[in-house]
Amino acid sequence: MDSVYVIGHRNPDTDSVVSAMAYAALNNALGENNYIAARAGHLNTETSYLLQHFGFQPPLYLKSVRTQVVDVDYDMPPSLGAGVPVSYAWNMLHNEQNSVSALPITEEDGRLYGLVTAGGIAESDMRSVADPSVSSVPIYNLLSALEGHVINSEEDIFDEISGEVVIALPGEGAEVRPGSIILCGNQKSVADQAIEAGASCLIFCGTTLGEQYRNRSCSTCLIVCPYDAYRAARLIFQSIPVGRIACTENLKFFHLTDYIDDVRDTVIQSRFRSYPVLNEEDKVVGTLSRYHLIRPRKKKVVLVDHNETSQAVSGLDQAEIIAIIDHHRLADVQTGNPVFMRNEPVGSTTSIVAAMYQEHGLMPSPALAGLMAAAIISDTVMFKSPTCKPHDKVLAERLARHAGINCEEIARAMFSQGVSPDMPAEALVKTDMKEFHLGAHTLSISQITTVDSESFLSRSNDFVEVLDKIRNDKQYDIVLMMITNVLREGTELLFSGDDEVVRNAFGVDDVHDHHVFLPGVLSRKLQIVPALSQLWG
Repeated sequence: MDSVYVIGHRNPDTDSVVSAMAYAALNNALGENNYIAARAGHLNTETSYLLQHFGFQPPLYLKSVRTQVVDVDYDMPPSLGAGVPVSYAWNMLHNEQNSVSALPITEEDGRLYGLVTAGGIAESDMRSVADPSVSSVPIYNLLSALEGHVINSEEDIFDEISGEVVIALPGEGAEVRPGSIILCGNQKSVADQAIEAGASCLIFCGTTLGEQYRNRSCSTCLIVCPYDAYRAARLIFQSIPVGRIACTENLKFFHLTDYIDDVRDTVIQSRFRSYPVLNEEDKVVGTLSRYHLIRPRKKKVVLVDHNETSQAVSGLDQAEIIAIIDHHRLADVQTGNPVFMRNEPVGSTTSIVAAMYQEHGLMPSPALAGLMAAAIISDTVMFKSPTCKPHDKVLAERLARHAGINCEEIARAMFSQGVSPDMPAEALVKTDMKEFHLGAHTLSISQITTVDSESFLSRSNDFVEVLDKIRNDKQYDIVLMMITNVLREGTELLFSGDDEVVRNAFGVDDVHDHHVFLPGVLSRKLQIVPALSQLWG
C-alpha cells in the first residue's frame, strides 16, 4: 500500500505540524495504516517545545515530493556474488520469474561490484572460441558445472585450475602440453600421456576409464564427469567466476532517493539497458530499466493548513493530492482528480481535525489531545485572534480536559518559548514566512508571536535590512514582518516597500522608519491579507 504523506506549509508553525500529525493518526486509527505525518521545513522553538513537552518526535522532514526512484516499481532480481559460476548467472537471467536483462553482482557486504548481462555472457563465450584457455578457475566452480568429482589421492590438493582446454578426439592423439586441460573419452594412451606431460587437469568424459586412475597421486587433477567432451568443454568456460566477465567500469547506477527527472536525463544520455538501484547504505536493492520511467507512481499527499503552491512543499506538481484540510482562503492549488476537501472559517486547522475525530466517535490519546489543544491555542493566540470561533475554544478546552492540562498555563508556557530575539535577524524573519499572490502583486508576510515585543523592536533596523534584501531578491512588491504581542493584543508591523501601501491598506498615518503599530491586529490571514487584497485585488 502506497504511503500517504500529510504535510503542512513551508516554514511550519505549530498548527501546521500538529494538524498533520493528528490527521495522519486519525486515518491510521480508522484502518488506513499508511498515513505518515510530515513537515516541509524546520520546526520553530514553540513547536519543538510542545512536541518535547507531550512526548512526540518531530514528523518526517520531507524536502520535496518530486517522484523518486523509490516510487518506481523497479525490478528486484537476485544479486549474485562475484564468485558464482557464469552458468548460474545465465540460468538466473533466463529464469521466467526474473525476466530481467541484467543481474547486479555484489560484494559480500551487498555493495555493488558490477553488472552482468546475457550479452556479456555470450560475448565471453564467443571469445573462448578464439582463446580456449581459462585461468584460476576455482575447483568448486569446475566440479559444480561438470557435476563431476576428483579421483586423485586424498593427499593431492587442488584449489584452482588453469590452462588451454584441449579435446582429444577418438582414434587420434592430442597435443598434450604441460599445464593444459585435457578432455578425453575411453583413451588410455591420451590419459597416460597427459599425466606424464604434467597436464594441469585431465577430465574423463562419459567413460569408466577414470576408475583405473582412482586414488592415483599426481600433479595432474583427475576429474570424472558424465558429459561428453564437447559439452564438458563448454561447461568449463561457463564455470569461471561471473565477476570476471561482469561490467565493473563506468557503471551508471541510481539511489532510491534520486529524482526521476535526473534519472531520466542520465538514461537518455547512456546506452545501458539496465541500471543498479542502491539504498542509503550503497547496497543493491534492484535494477531499473527504461520502461520503468514511462509511468512512475506519484507520491500521494494531503495538504493541511494551506492550499497555495507558493507555500507548499517543493515538487507538488509531481505529486498526487488526495485531500486538502485548511482554514485559509482558497488559492491556486490544482488537482488532476476530484479530492476530499474540507475548508472551514475557523481559527485553526487542528480544530477541523479535532471535529473529524468527534464525527468518527474517536478521541485522540491524552498526549495527542494535549498537543492538539496547544496548537489551537497557538493559532488563535489564546482565543484572542479574530479568526477564532466559539467552536475553537470548545474543542481546545475539551481536548485539554482529556489531556489533563490547563489552557492558560500551556499558553503562557509555549508563548514564552517563542523565538529568541537573540537569533540572527534573517532566521527570525524566515521562521514563519508565507508568500502570497494578490492580483498582479506578490508579497511575503512573516509573523512572530510573543509576550515581549520590545526586545524584538530594539533590532528593527536589522529586520528591515533583511526585509529589503528579500524584497529585492524575490522581486516582491512589499515584504511585511508582524511582531504580534499577545498581552498588548496588537502587532508591531515592520515592512519593506512603499509607505503609502501600508497607510492606505490599514488606514494609519503614524508610519515611521518602516514601522507602525496596529492595535487589535493578530491575524495574518484575516486582517493583513484581506486589507491588502482590498487595495490590490
